[in-house]
Amino acid sequence: MLKNASSKYRPFPPVRLPDHQWPNRVLTAPPIWCSVDLRDGNQALAVPMNVSQKLELFDALVKCGFKEIEVGFPAASNTEFAFMRRLIEDNRIPDDVTIQVLVQAREDLIERTVESLVGAKNAIIHLYNSTSPAQRRIVFGLGKDEIVQMARRGAQWIKDRIPRLPGTRVRLEYSPESFSATEVEFALEICTAVMDVWQPTPADRIILNLPDTVEVAMPNVYADQIEWFVHNLPRRDSAIISVHTHNDRGTGVAATELAMLAGAERVEGTLFGNGERTGNLDVVIVALNLYMHGIDPGLEFGDVNALREVYERCTGMTVPARQPYAGELVFTAFSGSHQDAIRKGLRAWEISREKGETTPWDIPYLTLDPGDLGREYREVIRVNSQSGKGGVAYLLESEFGIELPKDMQREFGPIANDEVDRLGREVRATELKAMFWREYVERDTPWHLDQFATEGNNGVVSCRATVTREGKPAAIAGQGNGPIAAFVHALVAGGAPKFEVSHYSEHSLGSGEGAAAIAYIQIRLADGRTRWGAGVDTSIELASIKAVVSALNRG
Repeated sequence: MLKNASSKYRPFPPVRLPDHQWPNRVLTAPPIWCSVDLRDGNQALAVPMNVSQKLELFDALVKCGFKEIEVGFPAASNTEFAFMRRLIEDNRIPDDVTIQVLVQAREDLIERTVESLVGAKNAIIHLYNSTSPAQRRIVFGLGKDEIVQMARRGAQWIKDRIPRLPGTRVRLEYSPESFSATEVEFALEICTAVMDVWQPTPADRIILNLPDTVEVAMPNVYADQIEWFVHNLPRRDSAIISVHTHNDRGTGVAATELAMLAGAERVEGTLFGNGERTGNLDVVIVALNLYMHGIDPGLEFGDVNALREVYERCTGMTVPARQPYAGELVFTAFSGSHQDAIRKGLRAWEISREKGETTPWDIPYLTLDPGDLGREYREVIRVNSQSGKGGVAYLLESEFGIELPKDMQREFGPIANDEVDRLGREVRATELKAMFWREYVERDTPWHLDQFATEGNNGVVSCRATVTREGKPAAIAGQGNGPIAAFVHALVAGGAPKFEVSHYSEHSLGSGEGAAAIAYIQIRLADGRTRWGAGVDTSIELASIKAVVSALNRG
């Protein structure tokens, strides 16, 4: 890298718009959505989709609710043309869906494009030519007047051929490609010239697509460009302002959202941001950003996992694990403090629902309910060496119904983390349960319970038990105000160190007659140390007695 970057690069000049209004506006409704997965997304693939893959992805886009879908560049190749004809001739396009096709301002390409549309019910012909100073100078070697004339001719060639498409409602979309790098005054001039040819009306509006073809400035500059254009456009009521952002600076989503505040009514983008260079706008992100603010986005992503699978199968691309909303790990917390907050938040939400309350979603670290996207709560928290007691407790409870007392969470959490740290990887819930079983439930040395029986008389419980201590069997007996107290007395009388029970709780691990119960016991030794134990049995009484033995063995 250069020590003096200004010797090679220059800042992008801002738009002179001192009274811009977009910073004070709030989004309250979704835009018109147009998917460009099958065109812009497809041409960005190292191996473009074949016809069957494009058909599968087209059906998925329709299922998501897209009403405008750019299906290709039919003049570019026989595959593109064949796909267009397959859609039309097989009657695969719903009546409320408009297909869009891209074409440069060249007569031979326009001729082929119009041929591809015969029989379609609704179509948008998307005409474009590049307008930025670099494109005019380097690519075309033409002046402004000649670039304007190129766009006017293209619009006229399309208009002249519309009679060849009887029964088809044809709309025109025009893009001054590289709008973001074009002087706003010239972008307005060329768009106005195309409108003069097409003659749109408020009832049949032209689409003026103002693409952030290459991000060359901060998103607020793009928003100013859009607002300036909207404010100065003649016959504003006869045009739909559309945006199509890329992600060269990593701000494609921000640029789109600010452009919507600035007056854009329509948004083009792709699922998960597939596109040239660093990608296109990710429509899923913008739509769900609206959704998390209580705005119906007009698109359905209720099974985002299934949609991701279709996308990855058809395009050969993969969705990164941290991609907002759709990535594998976006509803996953590894940090212990995050896990604890999520666990408490989810429990509070469940309690409010049980009470019939309609409080807004407000869970720490979860901007929306994963269940709304077809994700499951068990995906929310996973455990690795950075995890805390909250994540450990959540997984045991959500996967196996093991509801650890809070103080026991504090004891078992570090034990589990030490084991996970030794393994050096994330652990599954089943592995976590096995750790708990080894540490508590299966602790049978130095004391092991062989037999246990009780009888009561006048509020006093007597117990008799057979235990094995360090391999030697022994019979013990004791009395107390309950089975646990009687057993504690019997153990102490049989040679165990003196201790008392400081906490007891239990619950079922299932339902039905054969369901097991789990008991949690905390004991306090004579020197003040405390230890937890756990026992499992179909008899709650035996589960609690086993928990006492477990705690004693851990003492």
